[in-house]
Amino acid sequence: MGLGEGFKFVVPGREPRAREDHTYQLAVVGGGPAGLTAAVYAASKNLDALLISKDIGGQTLLTSDIENYMGYQYVTGRELAAKFEEQVKKYPIDVAVGEEVVRVEPEGEVFSLTTSTGKTLRARAVIVATGKRSRPLGVPGERELVGRGVSYCAVCDAPLFPGKDVVVVGAGNSGATAVVDLLKIANRIYVVDVLPEWRADPVLVERILAAGEMVRTFFGHEVAEIKGESRVEGIVLKDRDSGEIRQLPVQGVFIEIGLIPNSEPVTGVAALNERGEIVVDCSCQTSVAGLFAAGDVTTVPEKQIIIAAGEGAKAALAAYAYLLGKGG
Repeated sequence: MGLGEGFKFVVPGREPRAREDHTYQLAVVGGGPAGLTAAVYAASKNLDALLISKDIGGQTLLTSDIENYMGYQYVTGRELAAKFEEQVKKYPIDVAVGEEVVRVEPEGEVFSLTTSTGKTLRARAVIVATGKRSRPLGVPGERELVGRGVSYCAVCDAPLFPGKDVVVVGAGNSGATAVVDLLKIANRIYVVDVLPEWRADPVLVERILAAGEMVRTFFGHEVAEIKGESRVEGIVLKDRDSGEIRQLPVQGVFIEIGLIPNSEPVTGVAALNERGEIVVDCSCQTSVAGLFAAGDVTTVPEKQIIIAAGEGAKAALAAYAYLLGKGG
């Protein structure tokens, strides 16, 4: 099959479609800004493409206010994700939402993609744009109380804590953004971080400091335990210098300590760095010919929506050039 021949139009939002009896020219794994942009660019090149993802929007869905995406002075993460999805719907590609790819492996001239539901899909080239996921604390009580006061998404769950006392773990941009979201909702906000000061952008820190005593910081502290039976009732902190233990009575714990790259599908296949990110060159090519990666899951610095989208475009164009060199 030559480039641009033999594809079939499928509208996202209808029945998910991922043809097991078909070898695609390109499979795009991931539905965040990088994956969605890659899908649009692949379609613009008339590639026989599949977009497969567990959701549409990725980490964008967990972002509240976006003020630095070109073309929008202000847009919410969900609004921007909806715009991305709307644009993808205009193009003739197969889309399967709700399917998670757990393994990507080369098989001769093609790649096999195994999904969590046991499907095996095939494509001549693949773009991995699976993004990152929240990093857990790994302390007693955390797993047991997820969804019962423990949250990894202030944008999603802050409205559930009106007038409550809460803890935000993490003093980087994610933690500071969570605090800003909670300022309009919570009664008191405690901020905990193992480091001695804020690491967030000054504009965020200024907004937090302006809140005065509503926000209290515990820098140089670590979380030892999250307490509670059916719901969060408190948090145990340990001073890293003195070893002093203290307990704060709170009803919510927002964990914002960074992200883990979702690179497991290509672990042992493509080269990863020490942080588990997929190593790519300036054309989004991995260490395996025909396997590309884009967005937050890669070694590209500065994890921003606009950068991920640009990397998705690059990856699709690079995949197109690769397929062209292989005869389509």
